[in-house]
Amino acid sequence: MPERTDRDGTPAYRFLGVEVTRREAVFLLIGVVFLFLVPDLTTLSDSLQLSVIHQGLLFGFAAVGLNLLLRHTKLTSFGHAAFFGTGAYATAVLARYAGVQSVGLLLLGAIAAATVMAAIIGALSLRHTGLYFALLTLAFGQLLYAIALGQSALGGSDGLPIRPGPANQPLLFGTAFSPDVYQVLTYYLTVVVILIGLFVMYRITQSPFRNALDAIGQERTRARFIGLPVRRYVWVAFVISGIYGGVAGGLFAVVRQYIRPEESLFFLRSGDILFMAILGGFRTLVGPLLGGVVLVFLQDVGQDVTQYYDFLTGVILLILVYGFPRGIVGSLQSGGIVSARLGELRREPSVLSTWGRTAVETTERKLAESMTSLRIILFGAD
Repeated sequence: MPERTDRDGTPAYRFLGVEVTRREAVFLLIGVVFLFLVPDLTTLSDSLQLSVIHQGLLFGFAAVGLNLLLRHTKLTSFGHAAFFGTGAYATAVLARYAGVQSVGLLLLGAIAAATVMAAIIGALSLRHTGLYFALLTLAFGQLLYAIALGQSALGGSDGLPIRPGPANQPLLFGTAFSPDVYQVLTYYLTVVVILIGLFVMYRITQSPFRNALDAIGQERTRARFIGLPVRRYVWVAFVISGIYGGVAGGLFAVVRQYIRPEESLFFLRSGDILFMAILGGFRTLVGPLLGGVVLVFLQDVGQDVTQYYDFLTGVILLILVYGFPRGIVGSLQSGGIVSARLGELRREPSVLSTWGRTAVETTERKLAESMTSLRIILFGAD
């Protein structure tokens, strides 16, 4: 039974080291139940596909790992697809060339490969911060993309099937299943892995290690003065972040049964993972996961609606970002700008004109700031 405690005067519950308020417990329970009901819900609507939600969860899980860097160390990685793709290709190589059939062993291989890759890239990239760090991670990611693209053993641009035949799938729990059953079971496996990963990440973010990362993210020089091994701590966080990406990539390969460099290693995938964390709320634990599902779902629906689906998706995402400036989950936790604006409108309808002027002034100011930043990046500071 959960132990009843009190957190900041609010009734809270503690179970397995996780402390949540009554409201958070309700939302957590609803979320877990929804995840396990998704295969049944997708049969009720043609527009809701299990493969789309499954893919969104996998990319969102990679974003959960990236969020450890983004939230606590204030480092932005533009090459996180490197670890996603490493996990995916490690899984494919083990299954195709080493004859590994067990999904558990394939995932262990993905974790090992992603850990090694993250350790190497982290050791070489973390000598720098800010823009230089971001560009280095982007460069390493594109280097791996070029390697996958040019190696015939990895399938080149055509990609690499995990098995020679479409019916020869990896064994799950020591048993081979039909494609439909396999799809559902691998989804449930993904949900279990995600829940374990979220629990581990929660424990990390409630530990003294998180406090050290926060101190490093706020002021590195001060963190060094108080005796924190800055580079070592950030390197460990980077490796943990890469492991999450590798697990997501390994599951992606197991589910899709076919890996291509464009969908797993290209820099646009890194951009998607980064945006998922921001869209869902990088100051929250589950926000990146929700951001992954939302982004993949919008991209899928947009393709069915119009050939300009990228533009349509962009407009919808702009609305979401404006309505939820702290991300979807973060803004919902704090009430969000939408509820505040609606309440203001109910009290005084004439505020619409004020909103219009404010929007124009804000747009002009942000545009000027963006142009200044772009000039500095391209030509340097005066």
